Amino acid sequence: MPTAEGARRWAWAGLAVVLLGGLGLRLWGVRTGLPYVYNGDEADHFVPRAVAMFQKGSLNPHYFANPPAFTYLLHYLFAVWYGGAQGVVHALARHPADVYTLARVAAAVLGTVSLWLLYATGARLFNRAVGLLAAAIEAVAFLPVFYAHLALNDAPTLAPLTLSLLGSAGVLRKGRARDYLIAGVGLGLACASKYTAGIALVPLVAAVAARFLDGGSAAGRRALSGLVLAAAVAIGAFVLANPYSLLDYSAFHRDLVHQSTLSAEAQGKLGAPKGGGLSYYLWSLTWGLGWVPALAALGGALTVWRRERALWWLLVPAALAFLAFMGVQGRYFGRWLLPVFPILCLLAAYFAQQAADAAARVLGRWRARGPHAGGPPPAVGAPDAGVPAVRLVLSAVLVAALLAQGLIYSVHAGAVLARADTRTLTREWMLAHIPAGSPIVVEPVSPDGWGTGWNKYPSKISRISATGALEPGRGREVGIEDYERTLAPALLGYYERHGYCWVVSASTESGRAFADPVAVPEAIAYYRALAQQGQVVFRASPYARGHATVAFNFDWSFDYYPLAYDRPGPTMTVYRLHGGRCGG
Repeated sequence: MPTAEGARRWAWAGLAVVLLGGLGLRLWGVRTGLPYVYNGDEADHFVPRAVAMFQKGSLNPHYFANPPAFTYLLHYLFAVWYGGAQGVVHALARHPADVYTLARVAAAVLGTVSLWLLYATGARLFNRAVGLLAAAIEAVAFLPVFYAHLALNDAPTLAPLTLSLLGSAGVLRKGRARDYLIAGVGLGLACASKYTAGIALVPLVAAVAARFLDGGSAAGRRALSGLVLAAAVAIGAFVLANPYSLLDYSAFHRDLVHQSTLSAEAQGKLGAPKGGGLSYYLWSLTWGLGWVPALAALGGALTVWRRERALWWLLVPAALAFLAFMGVQGRYFGRWLLPVFPILCLLAAYFAQQAADAAARVLGRWRARGPHAGGPPPAVGAPDAGVPAVRLVLSAVLVAALLAQGLIYSVHAGAVLARADTRTLTREWMLAHIPAGSPIVVEPVSPDGWGTGWNKYPSKISRISATGALEPGRGREVGIEDYERTLAPALLGYYERHGYCWVVSASTESGRAFADPVAVPEAIAYYRALAQQGQVVFRASPYARGHATVAFNFDWSFDYYPLAYDRPGPTMTVYRLHGGRCGG
């Protein structure tokens, strides 16, 4: 029988493997795409806004659609790393790849910190083995690994959110003041990192309610005073990490309402799924977390209800409420599920342990009652030396099943991200074959600096009427989401008359149109005409040889989950037109 000290050392050794492995998966390919930032959210939000605070000499982000905690973290990290405002601004201008790498490493480290906090939460709620397995599941699960590669707030938010969950676990188990304090700090910082991380409030309330109902009047008063403490600390932590929510309340409220409206409105993105949010998120769990962990989490929810109702109320309602809330929103993406991944990992790990224990008990009873060749049956109550070994084998099989899918696809993602992006390959070809200053048409799938050196057609200007004809005048500017609605076959003649002889098309744009052809018939006609009239002079594919293309999807076309991918990016095609001024 292992001692408590031996069990602790075993758990810490296992945790070291999980943390190092999780960090390695998150850092593999962390420089993907650089010096160009191809993810639109990454290019527009946290890093540039952290640097803008230096340029403007103010800590007011002037932007609250995403809360600014991660932006502030990057701001201060940049200040220390580059020695102040001048160094930071100079670094972004001259060495943007280094700045973004530093920000991405920060996201990866915070994602790894969340694994340690998840282990501690599982150990407090269940035992060290459950905590370790829960951390291992999240360490390899595809969505938390992939989004820890980017300077976005999705993976970093898991650290304060899991900290709050750890505090809530402490409230349930011990009810100490420091448990309420930890839960409140984590909750406030999580909400200041990502608004939907406020789901961490549900486990805290459940833990307080269990304390209130289970310990008499004195315990009830302590629970209520603890709740007040947690609420005060949460508000303080939120304001500390988002001070202009008070100092510039009107802007904060305006952006918050705007973001809520965008999330709730009908899916406005061309090519987005139309089957409903709940079904989309349930599907996302099968690959973002994994089939086996997702089903095990369901089994864990049922098992914990039978064994400890207070713990069920701590974990399960939060996950169900989050799925229900996100499922009725108008827009949905797999990564938006990340705030409940820690809970799902805990439930899956608990179910695996219970399943192994139950199988071992059944085997022990069967061996005790069955025939024993070569000797008398063991005495009633005597230990069976074979049962621990079988339990170990069953546990190993369950662990392998829980981790296999995530590990395979996360390793694949690292290998893919470590290779050159198709847009980078396309630019290298263009530098070698298209003279500087040449007029070109490039679809909006890369940052503005990508096309430096050529005369780029303004892709956000619409010259097309509702009937597909060219409109007179200089055209009208449209948002990037309406780009496909600016396309029609008549544009090809316009390109040729004005000398735009090179047209660069990307499958993530044409794919959106072909995913919903009824909505943009003129765009469909444009792509077909381009394929007929244009000569393909270069093509860069992200797919491994022999693999079919992946149908357009707002997750898989950008996170490269399918094993068909060999490198990041869309299929890039360069066409050469030969009519009009392009005929020479």
